[in-house]
Amino acid sequence: MPYAFSLDDVAFLRSEQGERATAACDALPLTDASRLTDVATARRVVGERYAAVLETVMLRRKAEARLPGARGWLFTGDAAQQASAAPVAAHRARRLAGRDVHDVTCSVGADLVALARTARMCVGSDVDEVRLVMARHNCAREGIEPLLVRADALRPVTHDAVVVADPARRDSMGRRTWRPQDFVPSLDELARVYAGRDLVVKCAPGISPAAVPWAAEIELVSLDGQVREACLWSRDLASATRRATVLRSDGTQWTVTDAEPDDVPVGEPGEWIVDPDGAVVRAGLVRHYAARHGLWQLDERIAYLTGDTPPPGVRAFRVREFDGYSEKALRAYLRRHDVGRVEILVRGLDIDPNALRRRLKPRGQGEASVVLTRIGRRPVMFLCRPERIPA
Repeated sequence: MPYAFSLDDVAFLRSEQGERATAACDALPLTDASRLTDVATARRVVGERYAAVLETVMLRRKAEARLPGARGWLFTGDAAQQASAAPVAAHRARRLAGRDVHDVTCSVGADLVALARTARMCVGSDVDEVRLVMARHNCAREGIEPLLVRADALRPVTHDAVVVADPARRDSMGRRTWRPQDFVPSLDELARVYAGRDLVVKCAPGISPAAVPWAAEIELVSLDGQVREACLWSRDLASATRRATVLRSDGTQWTVTDAEPDDVPVGEPGEWIVDPDGAVVRAGLVRHYAARHGLWQLDERIAYLTGDTPPPGVRAFRVREFDGYSEKALRAYLRRHDVGRVEILVRGLDIDPNALRRRLKPRGQGEASVVLTRIGRRPVMFLCRPERIPA
């Protein structure tokens, strides 16, 4: 069970005494093996607030990857897990630059800080008083002073501001597709309460467009190759119906939308195989991406693309051999080329790459990438050398 912070805990953590206690415990390893020793040390150094201090140290460590520089922030367990990665939050804030913005589920302030840096005026609200106090602390550490209000997200307290919401996710029970009622508050309720208002809702990537008819634009956002979220934009904020935004931690980014051409042929394999970013695939923009970069499809139902010149800034696969797929033929190829380390990518075939690798038992000195897919009904394999294409 996650630790339940109290207002007294937060007041202690924000005090000079609490900051000293947190700094002292930050030196502890906090591993499974060291847990008993760490707890004993923390109780001796901190006293009765030791659990709040240890939880804070662990949450800060977990949050560091997605919120660099937030070492002095305060979190709850759920808030740290759901917080938007800093580049993703900054991208969304840039789309709302110069507007009045109200974050109605501001939690501990991860998105609020980014919004306040670009908005003309920014309000944050949450029903949880502990999270609001944490948000005030976190914003102050970043030199940000938005107006903070305790309020239910479904009871509007502003009138003309753009409404931004990041509803909590219920357990989806293993489903790949999310439903409006899988969120708290539900997407349907948010759309009803804020009908006629500019509305932006962050949600899970598996949401179906049919489930959110009010969303004029669905934007899929990835960071460093991992799809992080779908963002729903109401009519007056939309500039396309479907958008894929690809972000990198180095600050580079690009986007593709369904407003671009998508007329691409299906043809024989070229010199390269290109596996589009997951945001492009999930947004249904593979053909638009291909048209932009002069690529074509191997099969109109498969997301792999091919061409003679790969797009800049991607990891692409230079084709060395191409043949019909069979496990026997693949094993013979690996043996012939002395391949011992093999990366296996699969689309359109019912093959588990890890299970296949174990069966192949490669033992050579070299390495290769294998792309398994189908063209029509024919299973095929591409034996490739992966290369990072300069941006």
